[in-house]
Amino acid sequence: MSRTVFCRKYQKELDGLAFPPMPGKKGQELHETVSKQAWEEWQAEQTMLINEKHLSLMDPNTRKYLQAQMEHFFDNEPFDQAEGYVPPEQ
Repeated sequence: MSRTVFCRKYQKELDGLAFPPMPGKKGQELHETVSKQAWEEWQAEQTMLINEKHLSLMDPNTRKYLQAQMEHFFDNEPFDQAEGYVPPEQ
């Protein structure tokens, strides 16, 4: 049985994450307010940012930057996107 959450990105009830995506208070907050769909979309955006901007996750400033971009993404605010990325035509 899957659990549902009121997703802060899509503003509706959707399937929730099976477990918190990161440790601590922030992980628990995301578990309670972000849908599985929104999390998977963020993971794809984050991967593109890391790759296109050549970010190092060893750098604490990079982790802060990605966390800020994640908050903007989930709150439907403008966020940095990979420059030059063109999605494949369907």
